Amino acid sequence: MKDITIEKDDTKKSGTRNPIITIENLQLSFGKQAVLKNVNLQLFEGENLVVLGKSGSGKSVLIKCISGLLNADGGTITVFGENVSTMKRSELNELRKKIGFLFQSGALYDSMTVKQNLEFPLQRIKRNLTKNECDEKINEVLENVGLTESLNKMPSQLSGGMRKRISLARTIVVDPRIMLYDEPTTGLDPVTSNEISLLIDSIQRIYKTSSIIITHDIECARATANRIVMLSEGEIYMEGTLEEFEKSKDPLIKAFFQSAVSVKQ
Repeated sequence: MKDITIEKDDTKKSGTRNPIITIENLQLSFGKQAVLKNVNLQLFEGENLVVLGKSGSGKSVLIKCISGLLNADGGTITVFGENVSTMKRSELNELRKKIGFLFQSGALYDSMTVKQNLEFPLQRIKRNLTKNECDEKINEVLENVGLTESLNKMPSQLSGGMRKRISLARTIVVDPRIMLYDEPTTGLDPVTSNEISLLIDSIQRIYKTSSIIITHDIECARATANRIVMLSEGEIYMEGTLEEFEKSKDPLIKAFFQSAVSVKQ
């Protein structure tokens, strides 16, 4: 794997950059259970935004609303200046071409080689590329995730960490402008989790993506976050830098960080 270092530009102020996603008063309930309650949030250009929270706090539901996979009951989500809730199906499909998703499973097509898994989205989204251009792009993303030697392997021949890295390569191969990560380190051992976290940070710098990273993994947040928000019972409980979270005297914040560290140990 390529040597990856973290070079965060924490001197940037969110207010000086363009918002890529703006969420205002977002509400969503499943039956009588309120999952999201008046959530207000922005993702800024070139930013890694980490969303922390316990299971059931609404984190994964949030990014499904952003991509139009779930319809909110109220509020607005604006992506690239367009209201997601008013988009036609064709417009949503075009929007999703600009958004990369890495969900927990990171499922690959088991009947396809690594190369074929990467060719599939390229042929569907980047239809004007020649075969040589496709091959060059595939080699580029495999190099950036440190797995050029896996080109002709089947997913069954890869470890869990390698599969996750190939899933990330498949996501970035079409040059998305936004990346949405749903618990990217879940189920991985600490060493592999750290590799994936560093890789997420590297991808942001190489491809200039704007990313939302859903996680309860403090070490993942430490490696990737430019800014953090914490959801609790469907609401934004706190927003700030990692340092501000770690220095917080708030009992809920302290308990979350202590429990997350104990789980990793």
